[in-house]
Amino acid sequence: MEHRPGLDPAVAEIRRAVRAALAGVDGSVVIGLSGGADSLALTAAVAFEAPKLGIAATAVVIDHGLQSGSDIVATRAVAAAQQLGLEARTVRVTVGGDGGLEAAARDARRTALRDAACTAGARTILLAHTLDDQAETVLIGLARGSGATSLAGMAPLRHDDDLVWLRPLLGVRREATRAACVAQGLPAWHDPHNLDRRFLRVRVRQDVLPVLEDGLGPGVAEALARTAEQLREDAAAFAEMIDETIEDIVEPAEAGIAVSVAALAANPAALRNRIIRHVVHSEFGQSLTRAQTIEVARLVTDWRGQGPIDLPGCRASRRGAVIEFTAAA
Repeated sequence: MEHRPGLDPAVAEIRRAVRAALAGVDGSVVIGLSGGADSLALTAAVAFEAPKLGIAATAVVIDHGLQSGSDIVATRAVAAAQQLGLEARTVRVTVGGDGGLEAAARDARRTALRDAACTAGARTILLAHTLDDQAETVLIGLARGSGATSLAGMAPLRHDDDLVWLRPLLGVRREATRAACVAQGLPAWHDPHNLDRRFLRVRVRQDVLPVLEDGLGPGVAEALARTAEQLREDAAAFAEMIDETIEDIVEPAEAGIAVSVAALAANPAALRNRIIRHVVHSEFGQSLTRAQTIEVARLVTDWRGQGPIDLPGCRASRRGAVIEFTAAA
């Protein structure tokens, strides 16, 4: 625990979280900076901790151009990062309409950050999601019935090809980032979209979580975050099991891949269903819904001569002792 006279507790908490996250980083990092309290507090902590570890950091502000004056907000965020001693720059992106505004903006932002990391020669990108963001993500996944993978929420560390995405603040409450900005005199921007009830996440933040806290008592957000952590552990264990068994139960098939019926039948439903989803995703790049997965599993557990099942990007059918997944025509 830090013992610095006069050091604000929120500042100390965020610095500790960032220090722990940066401990395993090799090379330089890029910080996704919006100018809001979360990312500004993260940026300030990185500016303090990174030099002590010999890590070069660059703040990248993504200007989505979705609001009037977004260029002014971006300029102020860059200036704040520079005053903290970091290199900083703005990247302007064009947001499409596929999948809704939130998803399209997120995709554009991720692509821009990836490109910025490549330009800076960095292999690590830092994002400022907090414990509150994690709780909201879990609740949204629960409402949509998205399964354990969605309920596992956001991972504090995720490998994506040649990049590492780090979220050092997943154990930090949003109120701490705001307090840290106030304590350090950082000019945090308040995004109007965070109050726009058109967005599901805003409604969850303003309505659902407060009702849960009021009815169930304090600590709901922390409990949801703990649930996500436990489910990530379960998912990692399942993934390891699949990696250990998949090569022994699959074989090439014409225009696709085949999986042993006996091997699928010998596994419990949770592992069997994950193997089915894994095969389809790895071979055809598609994700199956729960209903689609169960229909494929019935070819193993409830075989009555059913015909082929059309799936996203492929077709599943039983051929003797195997389930064949072949590319869609």
